[in-house]
Amino acid sequence: MDINAGVNGVWSALTDVNLLKRWLSPDARIAPRAGGSFFAMPAPGLARDAMIDVFDPPRRLRLLYLPPPDMPSFDGVISDDFLLDSAGAGTIVRVLGSGMPDLPEWDQHYRQVRAASERALTRLRVLVELLARKSRASSVSAPEQGPKQQQ
Repeated sequence: MDINAGVNGVWSALTDVNLLKRWLSPDARIAPRAGGSFFAMPAPGLARDAMIDVFDPPRRLRLLYLPPPDMPSFDGVISDDFLLDSAGAGTIVRVLGSGMPDLPEWDQHYRQVRAASERALTRLRVLVELLARKSRASSVSAPEQGPKQQQ
């Protein structure tokens, strides 16, 4: 996904709890560091509880999800890997999801995660681009301060 904003703005939206609450879920929580925790409920009944495995500002954030308690256990780990690359004045965001079991019991959960993720990533792009536009507009409209005149 291309976002018309700098990589630092996108990184902030992924790791600042106040911004996470605006685009992902109002109950989002994050301890932004390697070994930290992450929690969000991007859709009703869809709790995403994870450990931060990789924290490489402002380039990479990998989440390893705890298995949902209502789903059958399996040997594996579900993860989302957020990779950010600068592209001119914008940012390319890649989200690599892996580890979802290929079992019939997990099909509905997979569909719910996929739909919620697509909606959330759209909200991420809208929020970050809006904040970037506001920042550019305020820097353009701010009066320049020249050297003070001695009287």
